[in-house]
Amino acid sequence: MTPSMRVPALDLGIIIAYIIAILLVGILAARSKTVTGKVFFLAGRSLPWGIVGTALFASNISTIHLVGLSASGYKDGLVWGNFEWMAAFTLILLSLIFAPFYFRSGISTLPEFLERRYSSASRSVLAIMAIMAALFIHIGMSLYAGAIVFEQFFGIRVEISIIIVSVIISIYTILGGLKAVVVTETFNTAVLLAGVFLITGFAIMALPSHGIHTLADFKAAVKPDQLHVIQTHSTAGLNWYAVFLGYPILGIWYWCTDQTIVQRVLGAKSERDAQLGPLLAGFLKLLPMFVLILPGVIAYVLFKDKIGENANDTLPVLINTLIPTGLRGLICAAVLAALMSAVSAALNSCGTLVAVDIVKRLKPDISDRRLVNTGRVASAVVMVLAILWSTQGGRFSSIFEAINVIASDLAPPITTVFLFGVFWKRGTKEASLVTLLAGMAMGITAFLFDLPVIGTTRVLTDEWGIPFLMQAWWMFCICSVIFIIVSLVTPKPEARNIEGLTWTNPWAVLSGPVSSVTDPRCIAGLLFATMIVFYVIFR
Repeated sequence: MTPSMRVPALDLGIIIAYIIAILLVGILAARSKTVTGKVFFLAGRSLPWGIVGTALFASNISTIHLVGLSASGYKDGLVWGNFEWMAAFTLILLSLIFAPFYFRSGISTLPEFLERRYSSASRSVLAIMAIMAALFIHIGMSLYAGAIVFEQFFGIRVEISIIIVSVIISIYTILGGLKAVVVTETFNTAVLLAGVFLITGFAIMALPSHGIHTLADFKAAVKPDQLHVIQTHSTAGLNWYAVFLGYPILGIWYWCTDQTIVQRVLGAKSERDAQLGPLLAGFLKLLPMFVLILPGVIAYVLFKDKIGENANDTLPVLINTLIPTGLRGLICAAVLAALMSAVSAALNSCGTLVAVDIVKRLKPDISDRRLVNTGRVASAVVMVLAILWSTQGGRFSSIFEAINVIASDLAPPITTVFLFGVFWKRGTKEASLVTLLAGMAMGITAFLFDLPVIGTTRVLTDEWGIPFLMQAWWMFCICSVIFIIVSLVTPKPEARNIEGLTWTNPWAVLSGPVSSVTDPRCIAGLLFATMIVFYVIFR
C-alpha cells in the first residue's frame, strides 16, 4: 500500500515548530561570529567541556540507534548494550591518551596528525577513508533510517523524507560550520533525551496491564539471556570474548580517530576541556542501555504478537501504541533531532577534510574565504552523494548491524597506525602507508563477500563462522604484524620529527601530580569504576 500523509494536526504543529526552532538556533549561531576557516571548521577553538561532551553524545546517537537498538533489544536483548557501555572505556582513551596530543599539536583534522607523525601520503589515504566512512555510514545510513521511521509513523514517502531533512540540515551546517553544528547538537540532545525517556516511561507503565507486576514476572516473560549483557552463546555473535577483543578495534577508530567525532575535541578551548568533554560523553553513554535497548526488551513482552519477526518495527509500534497525540509529535522531534545531529556532524567533518586535507595542500596560498566556501561546496556535494546512497538502505536487513559490519572492515588499519603511532617511536612512515593500504584492501574484500554484495551468503560470518567483531580483531592482528615488520625493515624515524607526538611508555599518561579531584585522570578513574560496577550488576 502506498503511504499517505496521516499526521495529526497537533503532532504536525510540534514537528514544524521544532524544525523552525532548530533552523533559527543554527542560523543565529552561524551569525554570532565572522565565519573564518578557524570558526567554520573548529568553532574558533572556543568550546567548553560541557558542550564538547554533549556534542560527542549527540553526534553519536543517530536515528540508527533509536531504531536499531530498540530492534536489537527486542531481538537479542541487553547484549547490544555493550556497544554503548564499552564506548565509555574508549572515551577514556580519547581523554587521557589521544586528546593531549591532538590539542597540543594544534591540528585541524585527524589526517593532519598522521602527516605529522608519519607522512603526507598517510594523511591523504586517511582523509579518503574518513570521507568514505562519513558518506556511507554517518550520513547515508542515518538518512535512510530516519526516512523509514517517518514512513512508518506518518506515511511520508522515504524519498520525500530524505530530501526534506537533507535540505534542513544542509542549511545551517553549510552556513555556520562546526559552531552551528555543536550548538544545535546541544539543543537536540535535550529533545532526544526527553523523547526516549517518555518512550521508556510509557513502556514501563504499560507492563501491569499485561500481567507484569514484579521483576520476577518480567524475567519470566523475556527470552533466555535477554537481560544479560555478558553472554557466552550469543546468537548475534556478541560473545564476551568477541566484545572484549573486537569492540576496542571499532571503538578506538570511531571515538579516537574518526574526524566526525573527534572534531568536537579539536574545537575545545583548552586541553582540560578537550579531556573532560569525552569523559562527560562517557557518563552519558550509560543512558542508551536503559532508554533505547531496554524499551526493545519491554516491547517483546508487550507486543511480540504484533511485531513478530519484524524487529525494525519495534520503535514505531511502541510510539504508535503507547504515546498519545501531542507527545507523539515530541517523540518525532526527538527522532529528527537524532538524525540531524548525526548527519550535520558528519557533513561538517567532510567539508573540513576536503578543504583542509586536500584543497589546502594543493593550493597552500588559498584565501581563508575561498577555503570556507570550498568546505561548503564539498559538504553540499557529499550530501547529494549520500542522498543517492541512502536509497540503497533497503538492501540491508538490519541497519544497525550493517553499519557495524562496515566499521569492522574499515577500522582495523586505522586503529593500528594510531595506536602504534602514539605508543611506539620505532613506527615508520612506510609502515603506516603500507598498513593503511593493505588494511583498506582487506576491508573492501571482506565487505564485498560478507555484507553480502556478491551472492546471498555471508562467507566470513556464515560459512567460516567468524562474526564481525572477531573479523575486526583478526584484521587488526594482521595489520599489526604488517606494521611491525615494515617498521623494522625501514629506516627509523628521526627523534626530532616525532617529538611531542608519542608517549614515552604506555603508563606515562598516568604520571605527574594530581592537582585536584577534577583532574581528568580522577574523573576517568570514576568513570572506569562506574562501568565495572554496572557490568557486575547486569552481567
